This record gives sequence, structure tokens and C-alpha cells, in this order.
Amino acid sequence: MPARRILSVWYPHLGAERLLRRMGGMAETPFAVVAEAGQMQVLASVSERAAAAGLHPGQPLRDAHAICAGLLTRPQNAPAEAAFLQALARWAGRFSPWVAVAPPDGLTLDITGCAHLFGGEQTLAERLGQEAADLGLTARCGLADTVGAAWALARYAGHAAPSHHSGDAIDQEARATRSRAAKRRPRPAMPTGARDDAPAIAPPGQSHGALADLPVAALRLEAETVAQLSRLGLRRIGDLTGQPRAPLARRFGQELVRRLDQALGAAPEPVSPAAPPPRHAVRLTLPDPIGLRADILAGLDRLLPRLCAGLRAAGRGARAVRLDALRVDETVQTVEAGLARPADSPARIRPLLDLKLDTIDAGFGIEALRLAATRVEPLYPRTVSGHAEATQAARARQDGETALADLMGRIGARIGLEAITRRHPGDSHIPEKAAQVLAAAWSEPAAGDWPAPPAERPLLLWRPEIVTAPDRPAPPARFRWRGRDHETARAAGPERIAPEWWLDDPDWRSGVRDYWQVTTRRGARLWLFYAHGGATGSGWFCQGSFA
Repeated sequence: MPARRILSVWYPHLGAERLLRRMGGMAETPFAVVAEAGQMQVLASVSERAAAAGLHPGQPLRDAHAICAGLLTRPQNAPAEAAFLQALARWAGRFSPWVAVAPPDGLTLDITGCAHLFGGEQTLAERLGQEAADLGLTARCGLADTVGAAWALARYAGHAAPSHHSGDAIDQEARATRSRAAKRRPRPAMPTGARDDAPAIAPPGQSHGALADLPVAALRLEAETVAQLSRLGLRRIGDLTGQPRAPLARRFGQELVRRLDQALGAAPEPVSPAAPPPRHAVRLTLPDPIGLRADILAGLDRLLPRLCAGLRAAGRGARAVRLDALRVDETVQTVEAGLARPADSPARIRPLLDLKLDTIDAGFGIEALRLAATRVEPLYPRTVSGHAEATQAARARQDGETALADLMGRIGARIGLEAITRRHPGDSHIPEKAAQVLAAAWSEPAAGDWPAPPAERPLLLWRPEIVTAPDRPAPPARFRWRGRDHETARAAGPERIAPEWWLDDPDWRSGVRDYWQVTTRRGARLWLFYAHGGATGSGWFCQGSFA
């Protein structure tokens, strides 16, 4: 079986070059795509000319204009960039049947057994880069035995490592760190005449040596982890391979060890291209730009019947829909809505989108609308048959379920479907586990009646709170709780509840509990229990209040 070979393709200027392909004749002008980051605008992508002028992604826009006065910018369209990357993945299918998207600006190809069809690995990578250049895109390729190694070579081989200095020099490292660190080898210089975008290829079985001189950021780590490693003098991947794994995991987390193992081939990382999902979307191109809410709603009324017709033909119902308003400045305003039940009826989807149309900023005008069902589920038709009374009852029940689902959808459009919950009976004798909370939009009502508890349960239930009282099992005549003194008028009980011995629940390490319904002189009915003591000490606690 041939060794596994992975090709990583990185498009360093994807967002900017996507727009430059459409604009045409702007290759010599510094160009950047701008995104919103809180209250500030930053560069999301820069062209090759802008990068040569000293600009880079993540840089504040005001600083970029100070460095390059002739900078031309356009706002970012994140959905369009994601769709463009998906299109590139389909285009790359000519080189390998196993192509996966590596967002936000890369592709991963498993070319095992494919290279000989193109004259070898070097020729394949060069051809891919050349065809990308013919499309107006800059592509840098890395080829290795693992996904992590190929990713690192595509982005860091032959390029200067980004600096994350914090003022700590190598001379300030701890002695233990210096003694364990591998000896640093000088970074090999690129041969004269080598192209900066030439593919970086690690021969089979030599990924370890190819990665040793690359910075630790090439392991796909968080910026904070990279900064911490740099402060300790661990700036190259070769510095990490000589370190014990257990201390690395304890100090920097399992993510560092996992990424290192993936890059070196000690942990699997398959390339899993997902099949393109069926698309349920419709589009309306407008003859003139619109900006009024009524006009957007009129366009929605034309899109919804077409979308629902396609859903019904496929036997699907929409669980989430998205309306994209494409403005004349080539940006997109998006609103999304979720449904509590799958629906293929415009009457059930329209009110949810209508609630959110006020969030759309038309700007200088909207020139196109696109409506898509982003999440769909099978929708099975219901047929009602039987006697007249049974038929009428079944239809009333079905109408009631639809009305409840529509109500949840309207409320969820304002506060989110995740905020709407329902309770189901839990399979436990522990009071706080007697009911489980489920998301109402993704669950059905509990079937049957709730099991009756062996004794009355309080209306309000909270985590046990300490009660100051004599440490004995009998109900206290007086006790102090929540900073107030209480006097017991009467007490009913006890109800003994034992912990679940097969689980280690921290809240039940106090052992067996005797629950009492205590009524105070002020009229409060409290649920107190005496913990007999297990891994912790004994004592009185309050856990609930009756109506």
C-alpha cells in the first residue's frame, strides 16, 4: 500500500483576489478587504501588492491608510468567500477525488495514488499552482505525509516566521528549559532563483525533518499558546519534539500535544470530503434597487412559494431559513430564523422572517434577494382516517401541535429557540434529577403521566444551603437560615433518600439524607434535610420551599 500523501493548498490573498477577479485591471493597485471587529475596522484580506507595501490581515484600517495612502478597500462578504472556497474545492477535484475545505482560505487534497497521473508530485503541485494563477489566484502548496505537516509547509516553509516576542530573550530561559531544548540548527536559506510560491515538498517519511525548523505557529495553535511557548524559548517545532509530553500537556493543554502528534503522524487526521448537501434556495434579481421594508416583504412573498414548492417536491421541511439581501455595494445583509417543527408552508415561515426585517440595512439599495433553507428535515404527510369523532379529535390535536410549534417559532425568533425548554420525567430517585430539561424545539412532549413521587415535593428547588442548627437527626426547634432566625411550628417526615452509589456526585458526598417538611412560625414551609455524613460532615441544610 503506498504511503499516504497529503497536499495542502493555501490561498493567502483569497478574499482580495476574489474581488480583483471581478473588478479587473486593478492588479497594480494596493487592495484590501475590510471587516468589522467590534468598534473597529480591520483588514480581513490584502492583495499581493498591498502585502508588498507592508499591510497584513488583522491590521487596523486607520494604520493601513497611514502606511499606504493609495489603498483601495471593499467591505467583506463572508458568505460569498465561503461559497467561492467551495467552488475551488469542486475545481480541485480534477487533481484528486478526496478534496476537503480548510476554512477560511485553504484546501486539503489526499493525492495518494494520483501523482503519477500528472508526472509526479512536483509536477502536480506546480500545475495546480499555475492553473490557480491563470484564475487570478495566488496558491502556495505544501506536500507531506500528514495533514498537519502539509498545512505547515504550505504556510511557513520558505517564509519568515511571524514574531511574537515579549521581551524575553533566549538568555532569560530557565536552565531546565535550555538543557532540554534541542539544539537549534540554522534556518536553510532559499536557493538563488527559487520562487517564493514554489511548492514545499517533504519526501515520504521525512516530515519530522521538514518541520523541525518551522515556527510553532505552524502547528495550528492558538496565538496565546504560541506566545507562551515563545517566552520559554520554544519557538521551533524541533524544540518541542525533544520535550517530555506530560509536562507539555500539563502546562499548555492537550491541544498542543494533539497537534504535534497529528503533524508527525502519531495521531490520525483523515481527509473527509463531505458530499455537497442538497440545496434548497431561490433567488430574485430586482430591476431597480429597493430599500423599503414593504418592498423587501413583497420580494419575500414571491420567493417563499417557490422555496416551499421545492421542499414539498423533495419531501423536506425547513427547520432554519436565511434571507440574504445583496446590496449594490456588493455586501450582504442577512437575517435567519429557526422553526420549532419542519415546515413547507409559506404561512408558517413568513411571520418569522417578518419579525427580523427591521434589522436589514439597505444602504444604497438592495439589488437581489436570496432565500435558502439552511437546515431541512424529512417531512412525512399525516393522513387522518377512522370514525368521525376520532377524525375530528386527531385533526384538532394536529392543529394544536402546529399552533404550538408556530408560537415557539415566533418566540424563538426574538429570544432564540434554545431559550425555550420543556421538562421530561427523569429516571432517578434524586429530587433534583426527577426532571430533565430539554429544548422544546427539538423534543416532543412527555408521553403519559408523570410518575408520582413518594412524598410531596416543593414548588421551588435550589442547591442545598447550610442551616445553623444542632447537629442531631431530630428536627430543630429553632434554626438560622439566610441570616434570619426561624422557629419551628410543626414538622412532617422524615423521608430518607440515599445517594446513587454507582455515581460520584459531589453534591451527595454527605451521605444519606432525611428530608422534613418544616413549617415555621412565620408561615414559611421549607424543605430541610439532615445529612448523616459520608465523605463530608453531617448537618442540616435547606433545599426547597413549598407554596
